[in-house]
Amino acid sequence: MIVALIIACEVGFWVLLAAGLALRYLAKMPGLGAAVLLCEPLLELVLLVVTTLDLKNGAAPDWKHGVAALYIGYTVAYGHYTIKWLDGHAAHRFAGGPKPAGAGYGAARAVHEWKLWGRTILAAAVALGLLQLAIWYVGDAGDVSSLKAWQFGALRAVGIHALIAVAYTVWPKKAPAGAEDRTPLVKTER
Repeated sequence: MIVALIIACEVGFWVLLAAGLALRYLAKMPGLGAAVLLCEPLLELVLLVVTTLDLKNGAAPDWKHGVAALYIGYTVAYGHYTIKWLDGHAAHRFAGGPKPAGAGYGAARAVHEWKLWGRTILAAAVALGLLQLAIWYVGDAGDVSSLKAWQFGALRAVGIHALIAVAYTVWPKKAPAGAEDRTPLVKTER
């Protein structure tokens, strides 16, 4: 049941995102579109509650609970970022907004990658916290080795992403020949 709910939450995320952006830019109802987009966190709340109830009702902690914790951590850290990024592209495509800036090249790209790494740290911290709460909740009554393995997986993701950021710092991405110099991730107020 947890796996099906994780899949439903992921599908629901994209459906709500598409509906919110369509209402905002195609149907010209920005208020209603924003309200739909604000429903996104409810999906993670439902997943958290169902996962907790599953453990409370005696389910053995296993990989499904670990995936749920990582999914919640990821959406906490990257959900708003993803929505904002897609909103900028939708505004450009459908409402004549400015073209969103890319991640850039050189030092600007390295800074962008380090900021994303910060988001990965947040995702891992949320997942680690949820997994630790589950470990304490289950206590000595069950085998929590799967949950501990997912904690290590979250830390491993932070390390791998740090290596990616280091690579962009040491070997900066160069602009293609003839490409215009783009400003990285310009913040626009809406």
